[in-house]
Amino acid sequence: MINFSATYTDQYQLAMAEVYFNNGHKDHIAVFDYYYRKNPFQGGYAVFAGLEDLLRILQDLKFTKKDLEYLRKGGFSDKFLSYLKNFRFTGTIYASHEGDIVFPNRPILQVEANIIEAQIIETMLLNLLNFQTLVATKASRIRLVAGNRHLMEFGMRRAQGAGSYHASRAAIIGGFNGTSNVIASEDFNIPVSGTMAHSFIQSFDDELEAFRSFAKGRPNNCVLLVDTYNTLSSGLPNSITVAKEMEQRGQKLAGIRLDSGDLAYLARESRKMLDNAGLDYVKIIASNQLDEYVVKSLLEQKAPIDIFGIGTSLVTGQPDAALDGVYKLSMSNGKPRLKISETLAKITIPHIKQVYRIRDKNGELIGADAITLREETELEKIYDPVGPLKSLPVKEFYMEPLLHKVMENGHIQIESRSVWDIAEYAAERLESLPPEYKRFDNPHIYKIGISRRLKEERENLIKKYKKMDHEDVDHN
Repeated sequence: MINFSATYTDQYQLAMAEVYFNNGHKDHIAVFDYYYRKNPFQGGYAVFAGLEDLLRILQDLKFTKKDLEYLRKGGFSDKFLSYLKNFRFTGTIYASHEGDIVFPNRPILQVEANIIEAQIIETMLLNLLNFQTLVATKASRIRLVAGNRHLMEFGMRRAQGAGSYHASRAAIIGGFNGTSNVIASEDFNIPVSGTMAHSFIQSFDDELEAFRSFAKGRPNNCVLLVDTYNTLSSGLPNSITVAKEMEQRGQKLAGIRLDSGDLAYLARESRKMLDNAGLDYVKIIASNQLDEYVVKSLLEQKAPIDIFGIGTSLVTGQPDAALDGVYKLSMSNGKPRLKISETLAKITIPHIKQVYRIRDKNGELIGADAITLREETELEKIYDPVGPLKSLPVKEFYMEPLLHKVMENGHIQIESRSVWDIAEYAAERLESLPPEYKRFDNPHIYKIGISRRLKEERENLIKKYKKMDHEDVDHN
């Protein structure tokens, strides 16, 4: 596990924290909501990922001696640094289960902590959750089109620095089967796999010699890269020769990898040549700038590809590159808080809240989540937060609570799950989502509504702040 200290944050978090400290606000309790505003990839959903990593980091988070020395040089006061010396996260967190399917503009996670703790962890929280959720969502889209074919994450070399580490984990949550990233494999118990590079073959005077050497040195799970020179006239014939030699030694060639050219055509021709040679057990692996659309196209062309190796587009979350997750204050010092915006959709939702997934009597999703005050348990209608005249009757439906206590007083409250348990849960939740929300072109928009009480509280606060603004203008 990568080590994080409490300086894994933005400078302005510490600047605000020092002012809170100096003003005597260090014990003021704040509530922040984490959510995102727009589905990635023009899709209909996202897969929530990164939670358990975040909780493990928060449970042990502190400023090291080195951190404090650095901050002292940055001009922070000795009194404030003495406070930070004993800093620990002691707050409470409510969150959706990691792996759940989530939607825009509804709380996915809620932090309750003193204002300094809540502020300092913001940057780390957004960094971890936004990135892993983005990659897990991309992975799930690839899984949707790949069916039961094997998916390998190959993106470490193209990732943004150490982001590859968490990208490997998130890819598994989204539905992948393994990774090429050795440290992620070791830490998260993910199957690791790797074939060979073109440079290995080029380092030999002869391609066949290179294949023979690799097969003798790595006879178990041996995969040969066949496109260094010419796939069909050189790479495939040489791989077939080596496969036959391996059979004589009681071994089997595991697969061949295609990394360039017309993958659909080359896969079909390779399959014919392998089958004609009695090597129907040899798998065909395809790589080279793949994403969900390329995989979909290859399978529509009936390309006989068994395994897809996907790197750049997955671990960098192309084409979006980032999830627009935000962390907004909803309560402070016992009072509900609101951010006003000229854009109604960007006006935040105040108070401590619960979120419910609404299901019909048969347990099927109706395509709506409800945001309520935490104490509310029964609803008659939910209201569109942006279109106040739009409402949806929900009285006869079942409401599944989504925000669960995952940390209390800085201590994790849930049992740790393996990345495979989280992936299984994610697959189950995605399976329950109707297909119209999972399609790539013009997916249905999943509805998010607020309760009547929450709607009224929000409207009252909007009027209050707008009145204050008018009074300030008149006074000036």
